[in-house]
Amino acid sequence: MNIDATVAPLANFLRRIASVFVLAGRTDESPDRRWWVKLVIDIRHPLAWGVVQELAHVLNYQSVEERLPTVFMPVSPPPYLNGGPEEFLSWVIESKAPAVDAGWIAATLEGRLARPVEDASRWAKG
Repeated sequence: MNIDATVAPLANFLRRIASVFVLAGRTDESPDRRWWVKLVIDIRHPLAWGVVQELAHVLNYQSVEERLPTVFMPVSPPPYLNGGPEEFLSWVIESKAPAVDAGWIAATLEGRLARPVEDASRWAKG
């Protein structure tokens, strides 16, 4: 697993969520220092779609006044060349502004998602 220090706080937070497995995370070498974290969400897990919905809400469009400089989206190789979503669907969180602090994004998620994030009973089932 390749996680650089810049995104480690976010990757460590995401690992605490049921059904989430962090695959990698990197910061680019440009002066903007934009970063990304790639993860898999086990779609067979009973909380999977609730997790997708919550992450999408907070990371993509929390509100008009509080939009985060991030995007959460699915990524996949061509399904006709590989297989179904159980094996090949993954997700990425990307920073969309220069020098966004991944630790701040993790803290924002912690403040907005189920508490404690590890407690599966606190999550809405999707």
